[in-house]
Amino acid sequence: MGLGTTELILILVIVLVLFGARKLPEIGAGLAKGIKSFRQNMGDDEKKDAKSSGTDSSS
Repeated sequence: MGLGTTELILILVIVLVLFGARKLPEIGAGLAKGIKSFRQNMGDDEKKDAKSSGTDSSS
């Protein structure tokens, strides 16, 4: 139920029309930073969960 090639191309064309070719690199860089930050925060949460579950089981 994922996106097919046709849908991805259509989305890319719509984004290109809405924002223009000059804004695409800025949008891509911002999106990449957001994804990186999200992954870091998810990793931090998993580490916290592992620490707290480890201390709970040893008590």
